[in-house]
Amino acid sequence: MRKPRDYDAELKLLEDKARELKTRKVQQLGELVIATGADSLTADELAGALVVLAETADAGKREAWAKRGAAFFQGRSRRSAPASNRDAGGVLSQPGSPQSASGGAGAA
Repeated sequence: MRKPRDYDAELKLLEDKARELKTRKVQQLGELVIATGADSLTADELAGALVVLAETADAGKREAWAKRGAAFFQGRSRRSAPASNRDAGGVLSQPGSPQSASGGAGAA
């Protein structure tokens, strides 16, 4: 006879993993704000800028922002990260995002 599955334990593990991923995402978004210098803005200014970014549907603008964000991460990783810690996608590699910079803005 097969051992019964402990659905409660499995559910708790999944909830813990989801909580860990959400915490990591929030931490990475905070690191992104600091790394870009946006931490010098007020919370209202930053929120307003992010709302405008998230509402923008112009593919050309979004592509330009993505290129600029990728260049930011590539330049930053060459200056500050050891070769073993470099991530070509940058700090915020979000599933489903075309580039790290636009993923950060869309996720907020």
